[in-house]
Amino acid sequence: MTTAKAMLLTMRSPLLLVACLSTAIANAAYTNSSQFTPEVMLSAPRRGTAVPNADGTLAFYTVATYSFAKHSNAHELRVMNLSNGSSWLFSNSSAVSNANWLGDGSKVIWFESEDDGSTNFLVGDATAPGAEPILAGSVPGPVDNLKMVSIGNGTLGIAFTGQASPNGTLYNPELAKTPRSTGMAYTKIFVRHWDTYLTPERNSIWYATLSTSSNGYVLSEPINALNGTGLESPVPPFGSTDNFDISAKGLAFVAKDPTLNQATTTKSDVYYIPLKTFTESSPKLQLIETPGLEGASVSPVFSPSGLSLAFLRMKDIAYESDKNRILAVDITNSSTATEFYATSDGIGAWDRSPGALLYSQDSKTLYAQAEDYARVRLFALPSDPSLAKDLPSLIYKDGGVSDFRPLGKDKLLVSSTSFLDNSVFSSVDPKVAVASNASSGIDVISSNLNSLKSYGLSRSSISEFYYQGDGDYLVHAWIIKPSFFVENKTYPLAFYVHGGPQGATEDVWSTRWNMAVFAEQGYIVVAFNPTGSTGFGQNLTDGIQNQWGGRPYNDLVKGWEYIESNLNYVDTDRAIALGASYGGYMMNWIQGNPLGRKFKALFTHDGCFSTLAQYSSEELWFMQHDFNGTLWDNFDNYARWNPANHTNVWSTPHLIVHNELDYRLPISEGLAAFNVLQARGVESKFLSFPDENHWVLKQENSLVWHKTVLDWLNEHVGLPLYSSPDDVEYRSTLMNGPWI
Repeated sequence: MTTAKAMLLTMRSPLLLVACLSTAIANAAYTNSSQFTPEVMLSAPRRGTAVPNADGTLAFYTVATYSFAKHSNAHELRVMNLSNGSSWLFSNSSAVSNANWLGDGSKVIWFESEDDGSTNFLVGDATAPGAEPILAGSVPGPVDNLKMVSIGNGTLGIAFTGQASPNGTLYNPELAKTPRSTGMAYTKIFVRHWDTYLTPERNSIWYATLSTSSNGYVLSEPINALNGTGLESPVPPFGSTDNFDISAKGLAFVAKDPTLNQATTTKSDVYYIPLKTFTESSPKLQLIETPGLEGASVSPVFSPSGLSLAFLRMKDIAYESDKNRILAVDITNSSTATEFYATSDGIGAWDRSPGALLYSQDSKTLYAQAEDYARVRLFALPSDPSLAKDLPSLIYKDGGVSDFRPLGKDKLLVSSTSFLDNSVFSSVDPKVAVASNASSGIDVISSNLNSLKSYGLSRSSISEFYYQGDGDYLVHAWIIKPSFFVENKTYPLAFYVHGGPQGATEDVWSTRWNMAVFAEQGYIVVAFNPTGSTGFGQNLTDGIQNQWGGRPYNDLVKGWEYIESNLNYVDTDRAIALGASYGGYMMNWIQGNPLGRKFKALFTHDGCFSTLAQYSSEELWFMQHDFNGTLWDNFDNYARWNPANHTNVWSTPHLIVHNELDYRLPISEGLAAFNVLQARGVESKFLSFPDENHWVLKQENSLVWHKTVLDWLNEHVGLPLYSSPDDVEYRSTLMNGPWI
């Protein structure tokens, strides 16, 4: 038995008792505080999305809990009884992943990674976690994103992803030879993407069968579906299960057009491979046509019968934040998809950009997840484009939907988050929800953090407002108050600008920018959704093109004016501003403009210092769209909104954080900003993590990030420092200069 197998624990074993006690202790440590602090937030158990079985009685989910006392993560795969929300531990091995239900009942299959990089396919029973699992087969490398479907006679068709070597075989980095030289040469872009330098290996999808035998289960030899096609799927860097789907009829996937420049275009197509046995060696590849649409594609999903395929696609060939359109195709009779809500002007009748799709159990309805007014909501529409006359109906409206799956015969299991909870599982009756505009038909099965009530937080601390922007449109903003807010008192302002710029501050959980963490330090947090924000209509999103420091900045100036005129509990003489990515750019832009003199301190995380240097990034379509052309053809557009043009007036104390593995905005951007501040004699501080990318994801690093950020901001508005003066480990992060 492998080490990972040994960790599959019986409910009666001493090991399970130890595991349960460890989890209880970890959760107790998380709750053993009266204030919601960064350490509490980072220690909170992080639940994955819930995956229900076919009859809707049980669901798998993962839990990861970090201990700052042990400096390690505890991993759990748990099973929940959906009728009452109770759960039990199935495994506490970090080698276990990709749990999937095997048809009806409680049988389950999962991946188990081995030390040599190979992956085992194991089968067991969710109600008997301690039983010896059955080895169904193995593959000689790391794989992920398991999907399966019944293809008849007790056989399952399966698909999974992994990296392929240039010869089409599954790549195993543990067994790869180490070259004598570290040189890496390139004759086309990408050179690096997100946080990784490109190597000859590419993502691919494998398919196979899983069948029963006298000894248990047998995995057939997996076949690389993309071998020899020149295609890559899932699409890097974030493509996952949302880039492919399988049915009893075959495999559908998304891949970028290999004939185009990968760094200057976003075009990705949907392909279909008909499969009957899932053992075909040379299946025919079919391109799904989408007349008039040539942008990025995502979320291909089959109907339960496998006869229809729905997916999302954008129109613009080089714009990552264009509006996603819903399309469907009768896969057995046509290769041309039909667009839902199409209009003669090409704009489309539904002014929202959905991010994921799912067919109902009877195939008559499509469910679409979409950003909507600073939430991530769920909608329902007919699955036949000719019947979709009315715009989609709202069926889930609160917080942010992160996943949704069939629950039994006619319901949905929705996983969501909010400002105050990192995981909520809910049962949704779509028919009842449609009839009530999502005000009924929704039952919470389990709330992971109980909306942080044990820390005194509640929805009454959160509100929102709209005000007139820099044109004929309204701008949305959130207000988050501390739990100890008292009327007739004033509090310093935390003025937050989100990244993107095509993004939004939404009612969702974040361990990187948790609004409640900042509010609990004693701030009134006002988080803006200015021009460029998503979820308020495509015009507002598109309005930032060639306007990076224009309309969004003016929106924020007007937001400041709104606060001064309407929020008498905000002390604007004690205000700080902060943001990351585009929000970091805006901090640098504000520093060089009159609004910058309103703040006691600024904080830029991985922001842009010079718009003229953006060709050191990787996804070139981004700036070429937002600055309306190339640097050489439209130099003035890049120069117009360049923060570096205004460094002669930089004077507000400024914290800069920038990480080594950020290839989206290379570290030179942060260093340049800090060097200017230091050369001008402006109070400033620089923090960097050599092992983090555009985000800070490791818990120990994140705690240092929060201590640095909160100490910097708090000190400048007269709030207590978050860190302790005797925190030797934190203070050892100082490499040069006096401690500030």
